[in-house]
Amino acid sequence: MSDVEKRVDLRGITISSVDPPGCTDIDDALHARRISEDRVEVGVHIADVSHFIKPGNALDREAALRATTVYLVEKRIDMVPELLSSNLCSLRGGVERFAFSCVWQLDNEANIVETKFFKSIIKSKAALTYEEAQLIIDDSSKKDDLALSLRELNRLAKILKKRRIDNGALVLASPQIRFLVDSETHDPIDVEAKKSLETNSMVEEFMLLANISVAEKIEREFPEFAMLRRHPKPSQTNLETLVKAGENQGFKINTNSGKELATSLDEAVKKDNPYFNTMLRIIATRCMNQAVYFISGTLQKEEFAHYGLAVPIYTHFTSPIRRYADVIVHRLLAACIGADGTYAELLDKHSTSELCKNLNYRNRMAQYAGRASVALNTHLFFRGKAQEEEGYVLLVRKNALQIIIPKFGLEGTIYVKDKAGRNKTAANFTYDEHNQTLQCGKIIFHAFDPVTVRLSLDTTNVQHEKLVFDLVKPQIEGFNVPVKEAEKRKEPPTEGKKKKKNLAFHVHKPQKN
Repeated sequence: MSDVEKRVDLRGITISSVDPPGCTDIDDALHARRISEDRVEVGVHIADVSHFIKPGNALDREAALRATTVYLVEKRIDMVPELLSSNLCSLRGGVERFAFSCVWQLDNEANIVETKFFKSIIKSKAALTYEEAQLIIDDSSKKDDLALSLRELNRLAKILKKRRIDNGALVLASPQIRFLVDSETHDPIDVEAKKSLETNSMVEEFMLLANISVAEKIEREFPEFAMLRRHPKPSQTNLETLVKAGENQGFKINTNSGKELATSLDEAVKKDNPYFNTMLRIIATRCMNQAVYFISGTLQKEEFAHYGLAVPIYTHFTSPIRRYADVIVHRLLAACIGADGTYAELLDKHSTSELCKNLNYRNRMAQYAGRASVALNTHLFFRGKAQEEEGYVLLVRKNALQIIIPKFGLEGTIYVKDKAGRNKTAANFTYDEHNQTLQCGKIIFHAFDPVTVRLSLDTTNVQHEKLVFDLVKPQIEGFNVPVKEAEKRKEPPTEGKKKKKNLAFHVHKPQKN
């Protein structure tokens, strides 16, 4: 029997993928079709990377070592060769591809009635961007199968998301930016904060549902050897900064459980500061522990939980082109359904636990590299210019103000004292630890206060250039930058009109869980 004959043929179903613009390593595709008045069939179809990468071969060894694809500004360092990542494995529109499918029957309230897993062959009808998918959903004149599928997915995703949040899942935040890049010089020529659409959430909800369904299946079949992902509950000490920040604004942040924390964050809204809730969620994100991979047989079941998602068990199944953990999970799931056999290392707790250590380490390093790439391009953008922007005080420290600029999603620090605790200028600042404020004369800085800052690049040390935040408003004699001085320095004129292209530093689904 051929490889195609062994698979469930889904080539006739209206399946589509939804990704950021420019994405070529398409891991996942979706479909929804109504099969009765009270039943909807929903499928998540994931690139069948394990069909091409066999245990122990050279590709497998290198992918295990790399552990993850690294996303930089205008560059991607693949976990697997580009021939696989952007072609043979990628679920591109209009071409036949092997997939691993998770298909549910859901009722009209998005409750799971039945779950099936199988190897499949698909032919995606469209490789859409988030914006393109959103336009199709919003255009009521479109009645074709693709539009109906996307609308059904979006409807169900909203129900799933509400249920998750009602169960205590946290909606956290971290500033993300994208760069407009000159097509000739590849220099960044504009920076903007990323925007999220309904379709971003739509895809995320079904990826989460697939990951949970697969986690339950592989742990049930392989209770000692399943590769899972846990998110430990943060300690009360870690959460103190968040609790104090809320208290100082008149909000009680309850951290007894994830559900109570989620409710507290939802209720912490200020009508006079629409960005307040986002800033509070950014602080909450900083208080969290990092989610990690582990093997089920090495921990007690009560330790499996994913705190941020408020689920008792979770894994990664949906991105095998860019995450090696997903490749292992695919092999476990294939063994569960009889599509493939096991091998010695797959059922060796010591071997797979060591693998988890490398996956966790490489994942952290990839995040650091992504942030460093963003920092580098931010420096390139601000070279030779000074720019005034509106921002907020995110945190007040003993010797500094932590500032966030919503327009760019940038953060920076304005130091008021040196390392020895001495005032850096003639202005005298006093720190109130209880209220977490800094006072200079009549000016008192609290967390979440609006400020105006000047952004510029300090190039005095070429090897260690840094983005400098200078206070413009409120005005403090002897400390802040004069408004006129900030207005004098403007971006140098560019030669002619440059072509630009829009590139985000991370060109795939956010890996936040």
